[in-house]
Amino acid sequence: MAVSIDQRPLYATLPIGQQIIFAVSHNTIVATKFKVKFIAKVYISQIPINLSNDLQLIGTFKTTPNNVGVGMFDFRPILETFLKPDYEGSTFSTTTYKATTEPHPIHLIDKYSVSDNSTRNFAVKFDIEYSDTATGSIIPPSEQTTTQEVNSLDYLMFNGVLQYDDILTLVQNDYGYYLGFPDGNNFFLDNAAAKFLTNSPATQYARITDYGTLPFLNFLPQPTDDVQSIVLTYYNDAGGVIGTETVLQNTLTGGASFAGGYSYTRLMYFGAFPANLRNWSTTFQALVAADTISYYTLYATDSAGVASQIYTINILCPNLKGYEAIRLAWLNQWGTWDYYTFNMKSTRSVATKRTSYTQQSGTWNESTFKISGYKGGKKNFRVNSTEKIKINTDFVSEAESVWFEELINSNEVYIINGYSTDITLTITNKYVEPVTLTTSSYVKKTIANDRLMQYTFEIEKSKMQRTQAV
Repeated sequence: MAVSIDQRPLYATLPIGQQIIFAVSHNTIVATKFKVKFIAKVYISQIPINLSNDLQLIGTFKTTPNNVGVGMFDFRPILETFLKPDYEGSTFSTTTYKATTEPHPIHLIDKYSVSDNSTRNFAVKFDIEYSDTATGSIIPPSEQTTTQEVNSLDYLMFNGVLQYDDILTLVQNDYGYYLGFPDGNNFFLDNAAAKFLTNSPATQYARITDYGTLPFLNFLPQPTDDVQSIVLTYYNDAGGVIGTETVLQNTLTGGASFAGGYSYTRLMYFGAFPANLRNWSTTFQALVAADTISYYTLYATDSAGVASQIYTINILCPNLKGYEAIRLAWLNQWGTWDYYTFNMKSTRSVATKRTSYTQQSGTWNESTFKISGYKGGKKNFRVNSTEKIKINTDFVSEAESVWFEELINSNEVYIINGYSTDITLTITNKYVEPVTLTTSSYVKKTIANDRLMQYTFEIEKSKMQRTQAV
């Protein structure tokens, strides 16, 4: 009789920000042997898991049986170290930015990008070791007469987290968070109500110069459940259709034509906002030049022709009072990026910290003392300046009010600067500026209590302004 897996994650696709519990047992050995320890070998890879491939083995872990003879493992602290956000366009299925393959932030992609860093496959091989006597040597699995090992299922993990109020499903001893329909968050794009991998409202607002992506899960829950295209429909002020485009999802557009068991094909990004479309779409470029587009919609279609939920992007006109708009991107609950353009009044301030010294007023180390008018007195040899910006929303809906809670809780926030003309082969660091959100409290507002709802946040640029050395 081999080791028994008594508890495991319920679903094969799971966010890493949850307890990933396995409970294993072997009643006979625990009852009759000594110095018993359960062994777990963890395998992680971006390609299909092969439990015979030691290159995929990232560690071997052991635990002693608890009071009821069960070995319990929580692999979250280990597994989450192998995931991080996607900051740049993918190199697996090469993305483009304005049709070039120069390195570029994920926010600027032309069409699609797969995920280089946010997903991994993993599996666990369990075994047991023991001693025949209280003082005897440990007998490892390789020296046992009977094979005790047992393998887990193959799992896909992605860089999302669960909140305390996210509802878990329990089936016998196994529990997990369901991502599909109808009982979960409906993130598998295989039905008409399915959503992209974000908690953002289905209606968003952006300037014609704003960049941004919409993320989605692909080839899930089955490898045959693939997103084949995203359909865009453009409208004028009167709601009339003035253009349509279908953007195929495949390796030629930065995506993936088949899953193949590769983790990076399971989470993708689509350059959904106006500046992304301006990068490549001659249809959208013509509508911008003619100043006829008011808003557009988009949805995903799968191989069976089923369309997802429709998302609407309304084009923001320049603020009549001339306020400078600030567009933020932040890491959301699911390890992908959300965006919002703050187009009301913004106030900039600069906080400066100076380090000073007292300089002698003349030359003391020469043949004669010389007085120089620029020397002497208190001087600054280091000046560190940090820019702060106070930003304000327009009047927002309750859906946006709830959504902003993710912004206040996010540990990754950036300013995304707008579309502009680039010098050939220029480094595109001008588009993304790291900031920290210094606003420390957030009041949830509702239409019933507050009627009109506006929010104010304060951000601080992460990089200090430099000065010359003296």
